Amino acid sequence: MKVLIIVAALLLGQSTFAQAASCESNFKVSGVPMVTALSYRSWQEYPKANATVILKNLAQSVAAEGFSGIKVNKELSSIDAFQETSGSGRIQTLRIVARQKGAGVRVDAVFDIQAGQLTSKEVVRTGICNIIGAAR
Repeated sequence: MKVLIIVAALLLGQSTFAQAASCESNFKVSGVPMVTALSYRSWQEYPKANATVILKNLAQSVAAEGFSGIKVNKELSSIDAFQETSGSGRIQTLRIVARQKGAGVRVDAVFDIQAGQLTSKEVVRTGICNIIGAAR
């Protein structure tokens, strides 16, 4: 019986850990550098949160990170923005969605750069996670 209780506790602990995973641990990159576009993604969940409030905080954070063309779509609970940092006129895009999920909110962010552009994975992770972290 003790073993069953310990196993159940471990399984519940893993479930809680998965739900509380940080933006940094959820960070992923897809694409082939210099050959295809690169897509940087992450997400984080906030328990007991309201998507409308979170969306406002996210929009302010996107502006603080230096993005332009910020468009907030309250109906879709999303933010679209871009930045042009190379002087070439080739933009990088950011999309953030804050979805109500029960009593909480899941925030997903995707930052895309075009084929032939490079950036540091660590810099993008820090930037995305700073934005997502400002949701609260």
